[in-house]
Amino acid sequence: MKNFLIFTNKEKDLNLKYTEKIRNYLVEKGNKVTEVSDYLPEDADCMIVLGGDGTMLQAARKTRDSHIPIIGVNLGTLGYMTEVDPEKLESALDRLVLGEYLLESRMMLEGEVLPGKQQEKKLSGELALNDIVIARSSSLKIVKFAIYVNGQFLYDFSGDGVIITTPTGSTGYNLSAGGPVVEPQANLIMLTPICPHTLNQRSIIFSPDDVIEIAIPMGRNGIQTVEMSFDGNHEIPLYTGDRVRIRKSEKITEFILLNQESFLAKLNKKMGQ
Repeated sequence: MKNFLIFTNKEKDLNLKYTEKIRNYLVEKGNKVTEVSDYLPEDADCMIVLGGDGTMLQAARKTRDSHIPIIGVNLGTLGYMTEVDPEKLESALDRLVLGEYLLESRMMLEGEVLPGKQQEKKLSGELALNDIVIARSSSLKIVKFAIYVNGQFLYDFSGDGVIITTPTGSTGYNLSAGGPVVEPQANLIMLTPICPHTLNQRSIIFSPDDVIEIAIPMGRNGIQTVEMSFDGNHEIPLYTGDRVRIRKSEKITEFILLNQESFLAKLNKKMGQ
């Protein structure tokens, strides 16, 4: 690699200490380093992301149309998606320059809104690397959802919301809601209810070819209002009569791996405390 992008969470890298360290180290070795802006140069070989998992998700959105692989320097807490510890920064940069790494492809989800009478605009093509969440807004009322798969009714349930997640997102909100942990390179879609008002509602794993629709029916007290988010961003209000259609995207995010640590070993190190 010769051409590097740097994407920094400035709240995590105070005074840009690590950003400048990376820039100076790479430039001294004859490499080109550019800070990320709205425009991503076509000749970029990779994006170095400084922050935590949230910053990695932002980087995935920025690179979704450019196929630029990303690697994270953990300046957060858990940092499950990040590959590099700050104290091992220089050795990691050397390996990037020498091409001593592997690429790992991660699937993404694509969501669109099929509007009902309450909403005129249709949203389509928004992507998520982790998850798409549909949940109650500020009200503490339980929300009713109706789930369809490939056009056929599956079931309905009442609760706080529903998470549609990728294998990458299985260790995020899905895990906190009681969903299963899945190897990140798996090819599947998961649905996990959030605080379902029933004793037997559990996560369901679907084929990557399945198309999931979530309908917002009429509630006990009339029209329901919920919010949909993509990787915790782009909050979109939904109302009774709206539907959300979710499927596997044709686009992917590529992660750069520098070590051969197994998924289970990494999971235990990050979450086994």
